[in-house]
Amino acid sequence: MIGWIIFIVILAIIVWLISTYNSLVTLKRRVENAWSQIDVQLKRRHDLIPNLVNSVKGYMKFEQETLEKVMKARASAISSKDINKRMESENELSGMLSRLLAIVENYPELKANENVNKLMEELRKTEDKIAYSRQFYNDIVMKYNTKLSVFPTNIIANMFSFKKEPYFKAPEEEKGTPNVDLSI
Repeated sequence: MIGWIIFIVILAIIVWLISTYNSLVTLKRRVENAWSQIDVQLKRRHDLIPNLVNSVKGYMKFEQETLEKVMKARASAISSKDINKRMESENELSGMLSRLLAIVENYPELKANENVNKLMEELRKTEDKIAYSRQFYNDIVMKYNTKLSVFPTNIIANMFSFKKEPYFKAPEEEKGTPNVDLSI
């Protein structure tokens, strides 16, 4: 009788170990998939940027430095291999694109250009998709990191070297309160 009880306890522990390990692997794969979804949208943005820069280049003779900074930030984002460096580079690129779009608004001839308008609209849609993908990624990372931290799952996580994943954070310049000027 005691042999059966020991067998059932050992079997229950083994089932729990396997179940816990599999749930960690599943969450890890979801994190990887969420990052892949961000990556798809970032690739789309990277592909749109040269077209937009080339479309506005002729009109923005006095803004060449801004255009060069956008292209440099794009190159840095594409070449980043480490996920933390990539997130930092993409945040920098987002800031440069915001500046570029704000500058484009000051050129009436650009606002009237249908090609530029289409590219800007595609870029805005892509930025919205990136924001949604980042939010989804952060939600999955939170679930994964939480599971890694809670007892007794943390024991299994440590045994099999599961590591926490980084969150996608907003750039520092976007964290401040926007200035609103309603004076006419």
